Amino acid sequence: MSKSRAEAAAGAPGVLLRYLQEQNRPYSAQDVFGNLQREHGLGKAAVVKALEQLAQQGKIKEKMYGKQKIYFANQDQFDMVSDADLQGLDAKIVALAAKVQHLQQSCRHMEAELKELNSALTTPEMQKEIQELKKECAGYTERLKNIKAATNHVTPEEKEQVYREKQKYCKEWRKRKRLATELCDAILEGYPKSKKQFFVSGSVSLPCSPGVSSREASFSCLAALQEEVGIETDEDYNVTLPDP
Repeated sequence: MSKSRAEAAAGAPGVLLRYLQEQNRPYSAQDVFGNLQREHGLGKAAVVKALEQLAQQGKIKEKMYGKQKIYFANQDQFDMVSDADLQGLDAKIVALAAKVQHLQQSCRHMEAELKELNSALTTPEMQKEIQELKKECAGYTERLKNIKAATNHVTPEEKEQVYREKQKYCKEWRKRKRLATELCDAILEGYPKSKKQFFVSGSVSLPCSPGVSSREASFSCLAALQEEVGIETDEDYNVTLPDP
C-alpha cells in the first residue's frame, strides 16, 4: 500500500464519522465509498473496515437491510425535535420547493427569449436588409413609372379580342388533333407493323404539289401534320425520319 493510501486509510474513521453526521441519513458501504472515493482517495476495503470500527465503538449505528448493512449516525447525539419544529421544517421545504419551481419557470422563459434573440437579425444585418429592400423598391418604382409612361397600352377591347381568338384557335386545334388521331388509328387497324414503324416508313399517300415526288411529299406532309396537331412524333420514340 502506498504512503498516501495508508494515510487516507488511517484517517478514514474520522472522515466517515463526520460525513455521516453531516448528512444524517443511512448509507451502505458502497454508497459511502462511491461518494468519498474521489475526494479523499479511500479504498473500499478501508471504508468497510472504518465503518465496522465506528459501529463497534458505538459512534454510528448499523442495521441489516436484506443482505446489506446500512450505516447511519447515532441519533442519541442529536437534540430532540418537537412536532412544531417538524411542521416548521415541512413548511420551509414547501416554500423552498415553490421557489425552485418559480425559478425553473423563469429560466425556461429566459432561455426561450435568448433563443429568439439569437435567431433574430443583428443591427448591422437589419441595416443591410433595409438597404437591399430600398434598392428593390426603387427598381419596382422605376419599372412602374416606365409602364405608366408607355403609349402602346393594350386596350380592354383588344385584350378581349385576343382571348376570343385564342379560344377559337384552341378549339380548332383540338378538333384537328382528334381528326388526325382518328385517321391514324383507322390506318393502323390494317397496318401490319407497329405505330412507330408506321411513322418511320412514311407510307401514307398525301396530296402533293406539282414537281414534288409522292414519297417526298408524304414525309413532309406527315411531319407537318404531326407537329401541327400534336400527335406522337418521331422524337417521342427517339427515331429520325430517313432522307427522301
